[in-house]
Amino acid sequence: MPEIPKYKGTTDPNEHVTSYRCAIKGNDLEEDEIECVLLKTFGETLSKEPMIWYHNLPPNSIDSFTMLADSFMKAHTRDIKVETKKSDLIKVRQKDNEMLREFVSQFQMERMDLRPVSDDWAIQVFTQGLNVRSLVTSHKLKQNLIEYPAIAWVDVHNRYQSKIGVEDDKLGAPSESVILLDPST
Repeated sequence: MPEIPKYKGTTDPNEHVTSYRCAIKGNDLEEDEIECVLLKTFGETLSKEPMIWYHNLPPNSIDSFTMLADSFMKAHTRDIKVETKKSDLIKVRQKDNEMLREFVSQFQMERMDLRPVSDDWAIQVFTQGLNVRSLVTSHKLKQNLIEYPAIAWVDVHNRYQSKIGVEDDKLGAPSESVILLDPST
């Protein structure tokens, strides 16, 4: 069998199936042998979790390579989407002068698209996304999360809610520099 990189579950499953199919078809096999070889040797191209998936297929549940490939792609496309969503969440960064409320909203919207992730991971990504060059409340929240690490997401939630409250109070209260006096009085 030609050298085909083992599929580990972190790349596009469709690309793996296509590469595998091309490698087998380029083996000078008779047309009626190709289907049999595709079915019998596919497991040799898998490692880790994909191999477990393959071995857990019910006996006699696959009638053709097309059926096997479809089942494989359905099972592993979801895993790729989760990894993609995780990397999307890691990319959420607070911009300079962005309100904490806006950053939290964007972070939570991206997080909702994920399957549940550990609190530790979410807390770490959230803390890394806070911009110390942004407003004072974000800077203080990041310092607080670094100095006193949160254990559960609810703790992070309570901390950012209190900081958002501080931001809202500052925005709602009239600032001395904004008060204009009427020169005619």
